[in-house]
Amino acid sequence: MLFKRVKPLDQILATAAKKSLKRQLGAFQLTMLGVGAVIGTGIFVLTAEAGQKAGPAMMLAFVIAAVVCGLAALAYAELASMLPVSGSAYTYTYGVLGELIAWIVGWALVLEYAVGASVVSVGWSGYMNGLLANTDLFGLVAPGALALPAYFRTGMFAGGGFNLLAFLISLVVTVLLVIGTSKSARVNAVLVAIKIVALTMFVIVAVPAAQSTNFEPFLPGGWGSPLGGVGVLGAAASIFFAYVGFDAVSTAAEETKNPNRNIPIGLIGSLGICTIFYLLVGYGAVGASGAQPLLGADGMPLDPGSAAMAAACAASDALVCSKEPLAHVLRALGHGTLGNLIGIAAALALPSVILMMMFGQTRIFFTMSRDGLLPEVFSKVHPRFHTPYVITIITGIVVAICSALFPVGKLADTSNSGTLLAFAMVSVGVLILRKTDPNRLRPFRVPLVWVVCPLAIFGCVLLFFNLSITAKEVFGGWAIIGLFVYFLYSYKNSQLAREEEK
Repeated sequence: MLFKRVKPLDQILATAAKKSLKRQLGAFQLTMLGVGAVIGTGIFVLTAEAGQKAGPAMMLAFVIAAVVCGLAALAYAELASMLPVSGSAYTYTYGVLGELIAWIVGWALVLEYAVGASVVSVGWSGYMNGLLANTDLFGLVAPGALALPAYFRTGMFAGGGFNLLAFLISLVVTVLLVIGTSKSARVNAVLVAIKIVALTMFVIVAVPAAQSTNFEPFLPGGWGSPLGGVGVLGAAASIFFAYVGFDAVSTAAEETKNPNRNIPIGLIGSLGICTIFYLLVGYGAVGASGAQPLLGADGMPLDPGSAAMAAACAASDALVCSKEPLAHVLRALGHGTLGNLIGIAAALALPSVILMMMFGQTRIFFTMSRDGLLPEVFSKVHPRFHTPYVITIITGIVVAICSALFPVGKLADTSNSGTLLAFAMVSVGVLILRKTDPNRLRPFRVPLVWVVCPLAIFGCVLLFFNLSITAKEVFGGWAIIGLFVYFLYSYKNSQLAREEEK
């Protein structure tokens, strides 16, 4: 019965119509939301993480991650154009694979969005702390006078105590999201422009400074390990986070004008723009500064976020140790002022990624609450701002606490575990619907669907098994907790369960 409890697509659309959000976003805003969600911690911070795992071969990791995301984006575009409602992969799975699988996907999306928002908050604090440590405020104070005490720069699991700036930025974004979608979208468009200008400036300076010797040896960590977490595939599994966020466009489907046209544009357009920037920035970072990993006694790269890595970085100024790698590269090239400007741009623009991650999380839980899988209070809409404010506030508090305590690398891998499951399920859903409902209107159709979707599924599985052991353990534990919640509450209280009782 569990797998037979499928919510028909027409019923999903009808449910959304009864308690819907205001349609106010166009194609440009959606594309900017996608770019805003994608360009962020992945390229500004995780470049160092990828370098430690793969060395210069992280360039290949960028390509592998981009291909997997591109294939999944096509699947997302088809389903989002068919079902222009909130909920993303959770909603699509509910209409194809049934309630239990939908619950597992929705529960896993917490790892993508809420944990992902924590990743970006920590990344933002790294740039902001670096900026405070390297500025003299135009000569008004001594260099470094504004720097926070070490205890407040990183979390207790990253060598510090409480990441104060990451905690505060999470709360600020929460307030902005409660105020309203259209307001946050307009702010986001400005922040996206800042990020694009900053990355363009970095490319102009770093790419011409690239030297071929910095690419040798090209594969110091090899292709990967059976346990995952190192090599090119391990780096691809981590840098995958750099592309995550484009699917947040689909969570805004219910708030989009003409979604059948604008959702595919936002999904594919944002991913294409970001891929071009990533390849240029990755080449510039490796070529200009070098990205050789720090090796352990076994000759393999040390695990980022480990005590051994922290000890090795204490006496090293390598790119792979930097918490602000792009600014680090420019300062190493003698462009200290430009490095500070990159830091300012990251400090100004990364909050847009936190915004979109938290936006996606609240819309997932809003939809799950509307379906009865979570308490009804989670789908309560503010009478003035027309936003799901209860779940937004709860999400903001959780994100703030996680970002204050945990290191960026471990958070990123954990976030990716939930994302990869969601991407794979969306691709499975497209294939099933092509067989079970072939005549339904599809404003956007995946080309070569029986090639594209299986490749997307394979890519997601491959990257999942190359995540760190910690990420896979957290994913398993989180899934077990989710199953307990489902059988204790959601199974009996879902909308479909109530209909079965009638």
